[in-house]
Amino acid sequence: MTDKPWGRNYEPGVPHEIDADAYTSIWAMSAAAIAKHGGATAFSNFGADLSFDDIDRLSENLAAYLQSELGLKKGDRVAIMSPNIMAFPVTMFANMRAGLVQVNVNPLYTPRELQHQLNDADTDTIIIFSGSTPVLAEIIAETKVKNIIVADLGDCGNGTLPSPPTDERLSDVIKFTDALAQGEKHTFTPVDISGEDLLYLQYTGGTTGLSKGAILTHRNLVANIIQITTFLGARIKEGEEVVVTAIPLYHIFALMVNCLSYFSKGGRNVMITNPRDMPGFVQTLGNYRFSVITGVNTLFNGLLHTPGFAELDFSALKLSAGGGTAIQEAISNKWREVTGQHITEGYGLSETSPVVTFNLAGRDEFTATIGIPMPSTDVTLRDDDGNEVAMGEPGELCVKGPQVMVGYWRKPEETAAVTTADGYFRTGDVAILNEEGRFKIVDRKKDMILVSGFNVYPNEIEAVVANMDSVLEAACIGVPDAQTDEAVKLFVVKMPEAEVNAEDVIAFCRENLTAYKVPKQIAFIDELPKSPVGKILRRELRD
Repeated sequence: MTDKPWGRNYEPGVPHEIDADAYTSIWAMSAAAIAKHGGATAFSNFGADLSFDDIDRLSENLAAYLQSELGLKKGDRVAIMSPNIMAFPVTMFANMRAGLVQVNVNPLYTPRELQHQLNDADTDTIIIFSGSTPVLAEIIAETKVKNIIVADLGDCGNGTLPSPPTDERLSDVIKFTDALAQGEKHTFTPVDISGEDLLYLQYTGGTTGLSKGAILTHRNLVANIIQITTFLGARIKEGEEVVVTAIPLYHIFALMVNCLSYFSKGGRNVMITNPRDMPGFVQTLGNYRFSVITGVNTLFNGLLHTPGFAELDFSALKLSAGGGTAIQEAISNKWREVTGQHITEGYGLSETSPVVTFNLAGRDEFTATIGIPMPSTDVTLRDDDGNEVAMGEPGELCVKGPQVMVGYWRKPEETAAVTTADGYFRTGDVAILNEEGRFKIVDRKKDMILVSGFNVYPNEIEAVVANMDSVLEAACIGVPDAQTDEAVKLFVVKMPEAEVNAEDVIAFCRENLTAYKVPKQIAFIDELPKSPVGKILRRELRD
């Protein structure tokens, strides 16, 4: 990549290429970290700690249970539906070493969303937080799920924590701690895992809005971990980093950057279970001299406006990494005033494991860009005909590298639709390459809405609202919002003589959509603008 415009921006000592086959699997990489850092703390949550050795022991016990008691074998899918609690990393490493494919599920999903994902992934086993069990109970009869392991807030950690009860409608449930105890009585059978074996099904709307699983292999994640740790170089001190993990681990950003990357370097992950409780979040931060924090624009903004945050000790902080949505310059400037450094912005997607580009960490500047590509990563900007555009001209950002997914789970047509003839992944985002060799996102090719860093797809919301008897049709767009960067605005055409108001529509959406997808604004109009062939023209709604 030395001949690329961004090549000159690499820091001395950072290679332009990495060896994506340096480890045969993520488990091989993780096992090396466990062997090196054994008794050191790997995860902290609610005042409790798990060491690298604890993770090894507990994950082996759970893996043995999954093999011996449930009969799971390499390649089987296991769903995990949990916030950031100790059960999550224990489950993840158990799945990993047993050669199972982890299906990451948002614990705030509605029954409709959960049913689709479980059925699409074709899984019969779920490890679920007790507080999410009522959602599972609603739709379990419509799925193949037969194995339910329920984790509480304090499992493998602060056992005194109260946890929501398991929904009584679920039968034959086993508690997470009981599964560990039973697994300890069995002998775990090691599994041969190669880089091409599946590791995660990471569900995303992709670039079309239809929920589908991006297939991420062990090699994909090994590559991206080596890419980001190599890129950060000496900024990562082996065995010394304390990483604040407030982004949910079911999100690929936190899973790869916070958890796996820093685990591989002997770092400690301080897991925040409920970052929406900003006072509690700040109180937790006061207990650690943290060196790394990741977040989205709204999270950084929320912390800045929480009493007590400005008084924290930032003397060890050397990386504040932002992603998921654009970091606003005003927020970064305020963050620098308080913490002493700007927010370093990067870019990635579920389909790219996720990091594609990143800015140089710790620079005393706000670039308003997504930075430069990772080592062994090529990025081209192309027009609608697939031709590369000139420097400074906007084009669709297309990526090729070892971190790019194999494809979408059981959707070859969808995979082909986002793959160029010469093998690049089409992101659907429009960017420019500036004269400094940095990329800047200027627009989104599709109509995706970004709410607090989460992707919201108009097609899904419109399809849900279409189920209302009183609604003839609806269309939604993203509008600027001070709290969430963007919010969903829904335009509704009523059925003739129907009686329906904004509160009715919002209530219906709350029953069928995760909270961040629920429209914030409802506008009733007589008809939707459409093209001659009947396609709804969202751009006219924006205007």
